[in-house]
Amino acid sequence: MLGSIPSPTSSGLQLGPFEVHVYGLMYAIGVALAIYITRRRWRAVGGDPDLVYDVAIWGFPAGLIGGRLYFDITSFSEMPHTWYGPIAIWDGGMGIWGGVAAGAAVGIWRLRRAGVSVAPFMDAVAPALLVAQAVGRIGNYFNQELFGGPSSLPWAIQIAPANRPVGYGAYATFQPTFLYELIFDLALAAFLVWLGHHRRIRPPGLFALYVTGYSAFRIFEESLRVDPAHYILGQRLNFWVAIALTIVGAAWFVVTQRDPGLPGAVAEPERPRPLSPPP
Repeated sequence: MLGSIPSPTSSGLQLGPFEVHVYGLMYAIGVALAIYITRRRWRAVGGDPDLVYDVAIWGFPAGLIGGRLYFDITSFSEMPHTWYGPIAIWDGGMGIWGGVAAGAAVGIWRLRRAGVSVAPFMDAVAPALLVAQAVGRIGNYFNQELFGGPSSLPWAIQIAPANRPVGYGAYATFQPTFLYELIFDLALAAFLVWLGHHRRIRPPGLFALYVTGYSAFRIFEESLRVDPAHYILGQRLNFWVAIALTIVGAAWFVVTQRDPGLPGAVAEPERPRPLSPPP
């Protein structure tokens, strides 16, 4: 216990008569950082930074809904047993793959309506998503969730008895897999930024590497976690999803880079030409 990380005693902050759930607060901060980073990266490649706001207004709520639906479908037994259980995101429970898929689909729709090339925008947003995910993992810390098996490592996390899975009540400290993912997300975001600056990566190659790298890490993470989950062939469901997405992401990256041309330019909406004056 002396060499472990203590967990917060509460998952919320009391502000007068109101209680702010840290999980939701971290989601809001993550969204704000993602918008800020994407605006800077999109402007750097010649895009209109204000377009990022329009995509975010539609994309992030869609991602919130998609992430919760993924959790409800794949971990329905973990929902709070109340009428609001399916939407109780303040208690945790967001499937990142569902969130990215839904947010990306809606974002692509908005970009196409604006007449903007989708691939360069996806590369601009990839590191920003990783930063947002890293910030979100702080909320997992406050909720005492997303941890691995029992551990005596100096950085093991203390978990209260009420939050320990069945069969692990006698153990006090566990692997902080949320912390591992936080560190990995920031490292991968930095690598993607560096790669985009120093190598010719054809869009949406960086986004494909985001899918590949994050999913590959989740294979490792899912092998450590002990919280309740659905199992297929002795492995957690998300373990198999991570393997599939790692393969898909790697294949996607190879296909996008087969063309030796330079990364495509940002396509701005076509403006009507002024009419010539009559002779």
